[in-house]
Amino acid sequence: MLNKTPAARVQAFLDTFGEALEAGRIDEAASMFVEECYWRDLVTFSWNIKTMEGREQVRDMLKSQLDHVKPSNWQVAENEEVTEADGVTEAWITFETGVARGYGLVRLRDGLIWTLLTTMVELKGHEEKAGFTRPLGAKHGQNVGARTWKEEREEETRTLGYDKQPYVVIIGGGQGGIALGARLRQLGVPTIIVEKNERPGDSWRKRYKSLCLHDPVWYDHLPYIDFPKNWPVFSPKDKIGDWLEMYTKVMELNYWTKSTAKSAKYDEARKEWTVVVDRDGEEVVLRPKQLVFATGMSGKANIPAFKGKERFKGEQHHSSQHPGPDQYKDKKVVVVGSNNSAHDICAALHEAGVDATMIQRSTTHIVKSDTLMELGLGDLYSERALQSGMTTAKADLIFASLPYRIMHEFQKPIYDKIREVDAKFYDDLEKAGFRLDFGADDSGLFMKYLRRGSGYYIDIGASQLIIDGKIKLAAGQVEEITEDSVKLDNGEEVPADVIVYATGYGSMNGWVADLIDRETADRVGKVWGLGSDTPKDPGPWEGEQRNMWKPTQQEALWFHGGNLHQSRHYSQFLSLQLKARMEGIPTPVYGLQEVHQKS
Repeated sequence: MLNKTPAARVQAFLDTFGEALEAGRIDEAASMFVEECYWRDLVTFSWNIKTMEGREQVRDMLKSQLDHVKPSNWQVAENEEVTEADGVTEAWITFETGVARGYGLVRLRDGLIWTLLTTMVELKGHEEKAGFTRPLGAKHGQNVGARTWKEEREEETRTLGYDKQPYVVIIGGGQGGIALGARLRQLGVPTIIVEKNERPGDSWRKRYKSLCLHDPVWYDHLPYIDFPKNWPVFSPKDKIGDWLEMYTKVMELNYWTKSTAKSAKYDEARKEWTVVVDRDGEEVVLRPKQLVFATGMSGKANIPAFKGKERFKGEQHHSSQHPGPDQYKDKKVVVVGSNNSAHDICAALHEAGVDATMIQRSTTHIVKSDTLMELGLGDLYSERALQSGMTTAKADLIFASLPYRIMHEFQKPIYDKIREVDAKFYDDLEKAGFRLDFGADDSGLFMKYLRRGSGYYIDIGASQLIIDGKIKLAAGQVEEITEDSVKLDNGEEVPADVIVYATGYGSMNGWVADLIDRETADRVGKVWGLGSDTPKDPGPWEGEQRNMWKPTQQEALWFHGGNLHQSRHYSQFLSLQLKARMEGIPTPVYGLQEVHQKS
């Protein structure tokens, strides 16, 4: 066996592993993992998004799931190289279950599985119509009375939600709802997206005018349609809004604009929801089997109840409602907060000649965009990555294959290097009075995002304005709001005509409390975070994002969202879970998340 190629050795290992699973020899299969192992499953075995850590958890999952999963045909993926480096053999793999086809990535250490990623690609008999199976479109031959594509589409738009009920209702028509809607459309799942704004993309258009994506274009594609080759690296908000509007049209999504969900209630006996929607002044009652909240990973705007806030004579608003700088000439604007939105808003205010002060209440992680792109994303999401043969789908899977339990170990060296490369930048920021951090364990941006979704800024220029004193900086806790100022706990008083609260968002289950009831919101519990027991991510350890893209403690209630990368990647796995339920395929969930925090 030592004389075989790496691919042959991995295939021999997979043959033995597959034989043990098919024969139900669970102990033997579990023994093929190293003691400190990680099996991350995206739907195929667990009908969940679940990471098994250690042999005992692997064994427990197999005891629960193996009989009905029926895995088989484990193969090294065609046309993919098996690599060996630093004692680790890495291979892309394919496999099947009784109802699905899967794809994955395995890493072997000392001849045993160290990490294993298994993902569901498609359900057998319910494949997407694409490539050789794409719809013909034209209707050749004699078809008396046949309707055109336009007529069929108009009928669907007219009848869905009235004469016919959708199987899924998605509340929220931003990038998350749109990406999931597109996946469900390709799987033939009748879906309505409910969006309060007048046009698709308005959730971007209506933000402050300087807003742009801080993630690069290679990281941000939507399913099925990549951004064109001449698309800017960092997308301005209105350009993204127009892209989303185009996308909803060409992907033929049933997208209800000027529509607000007013209430929702689940009927346990009928196994369906009653969702009351105000559709541009008309009350419509929808009865879907599945309800998805795609209202934004960050949830409801968090506006602190500072003492004296009601006395303030000027204008106050949350950053999500900030109109931009134009109307604030000759005014003193105080921005409470020091993360992405606060920096963007302060920079735009300065550029418009407005007196802007940022109030930093706690330390913030800063990373320069250029450095992040080169050291943090470049191997997976960049023009350089594309030239080396990397695809978006492969990059998504490589990122997904790193278990959250040890991801910080891979991230820390990157941010150690970033600190070294940009040492002068960080020194200058600290000299200006800005308080920095690199995360609870110095693991940087991605871990902060995954754990809490806040506490960082990807610098595209505002940090230099702070260094140069062009954006004023005040540090401390807000003690009181007066008629014309913000008072801090260190005695400093910052004059203000306008206060912008760039103070973040609450958990997504706050929307559940508003639309359904508090009992359901508490039953579902907090949304987002890993249970890392770091600031704003209380333990115990969960190992996956709480409640995202997977079954929750409320039957038929789901959450979808995150950044554009997550909306693209995880929409695949949420859509397959919903499709399986629509088709009556058994979906026994392993490891349904317990609730430890309510908000």
